[in-house]
Amino acid sequence: MRAKRDPNTIRLIAVSKIVPADLIREAVAAGHSLFGENYIQEARSKIESIGRNNISWHFIGHLQTNKAKYAVRLFDMIHSVDSINLAREIDKRAKKENRVIPLLIQVNIAEEATKYGAGTDEVISLARKIAPFENLSVRGLMTMPPYFNEPEKVRPYFRELKNLQVRIQGEGIPNIRMEELSMGMTGDFETAIEEGATMVRIGTAIFGARRCSFSEKEFGHG
Repeated sequence: MRAKRDPNTIRLIAVSKIVPADLIREAVAAGHSLFGENYIQEARSKIESIGRNNISWHFIGHLQTNKAKYAVRLFDMIHSVDSINLAREIDKRAKKENRVIPLLIQVNIAEEATKYGAGTDEVISLARKIAPFENLSVRGLMTMPPYFNEPEKVRPYFRELKNLQVRIQGEGIPNIRMEELSMGMTGDFETAIEEGATMVRIGTAIFGARRCSFSEKEFGHG
């Protein structure tokens, strides 16, 4: 592998949004056990159907505060915490469920108006604010960089997230663990791995092109 990394340090999240449950079952039968979902209602139906036996479900989409209670019940990790209000609500709901929720702080690494995530200049402050919550465990960072047809154009954004991870580690904030970098998708995951990704989110390369069978308005953005 050109990244010269131990493959065991990198996890493949099969992005199963808009993927029928039968295809997910085929992936499970083939040995895969980590799946990423973007929409609460869709995910709830699949998880109830497929189950949790040796399967880990991660929430990777935008999470609305009023749906935090469902995310806490359904998912093993939440990748998209980008505000103190959302963190506070997840903590409150997790306390009621007697759970400690592993999460990632989502970073809008390119400061794009059309994307969610904390700004790069806000992340350390956000981490400090989240740290006291007893039912949350910050494990790292997640980002969705700008889309380019050429993976090399994405490299600076992945590198910037890695540098931000190192900066936060250096702050020594209690209860903040910078172990994970969730970055990289079908078109650029190799570059992401070279720059330090520990989780790559792959959908199309596994399940093929999707045909949307529901409206985002119906399911919401999370």
